[in-house]
Amino acid sequence: MEIKLTTSEIQAILQGCQYTLRLISSSQDYRNIESSEYFSTLNDVILNDAFNILGEVLDAIDDMKQMTQQ
Repeated sequence: MEIKLTTSEIQAILQGCQYTLRLISSSQDYRNIESSEYFSTLNDVILNDAFNILGEVLDAIDDMKQMTQQ
């Protein structure tokens, strides 16, 4: 089963994910988790890294749309 999404729908979903990550990372509970000595990830990434990566993907989609409209 293939899900068909438009570029605008993909952008909206990614922006929603980015907003959700920002909400989580701003909560005190999450900041407590992330600052725990027991919290670690394989590559030392934190939630803000995922937020930034989504931003890069969104920028790349915008760039692609601009290039293909010319």
